[in-house]
Amino acid sequence: MKSITIKGSKRESVGKKATKALRNAGQVPCVLYGGDQPVHFAAEEIAFKNLVYTSDVHTVVLELGNGEKYNAVLQDIQFHPVTDSILHIDFYQIYEDKEITMEIPVQTVGVSRGVKNGGVLRFNLRRLRVKGLPQNLPDVIEADITKLKIGSKLYVTELASDDYKIMHPDNTVVCQVRTSRNVVEDLDEDEEGEEVPATEVKE
Repeated sequence: MKSITIKGSKRESVGKKATKALRNAGQVPCVLYGGDQPVHFAAEEIAFKNLVYTSDVHTVVLELGNGEKYNAVLQDIQFHPVTDSILHIDFYQIYEDKEITMEIPVQTVGVSRGVKNGGVLRFNLRRLRVKGLPQNLPDVIEADITKLKIGSKLYVTELASDDYKIMHPDNTVVCQVRTSRNVVEDLDEDEEGEEVPATEVKE
């Protein structure tokens, strides 16, 4: 999994007055959990751009000065209800020998047989919650939809991997091909049918 580096500095004072002063200066107060003691620090809001405002997932290297570095993942984030500026971020420290749980984006591969015949691809889950060692977690989970006919469903069991455990029930549907209004049935592979572009229905 890709990692990004965020540079910040430790903060000694964690009271409301100090926190307000940080925000007024364009800094985001943060806390790192998972170690012996919580680590309070702050970093410029712009430093979190590639971590927060993206559909990709990353691990994070926190550089807090004096050679201190921590590997972590984003745990929680708070936004201002009006301005959407970042108010606070919680991180969780990770270790190479300890499993973590993260939500990984699902990326489809191929064009569904059912979509070729006029069906509509619908996502039930765009991210899967998985558990594994940090170095074994992928940037995306690829879902091959080539064989999906109209009415077919792709279950999480078909995306299983030895590198991680999928934390969803086996009967969880990732995506399915639904019948559109102008299609009655799926054509067999040896039947000729007009191919139409894939249509995706967003959640």
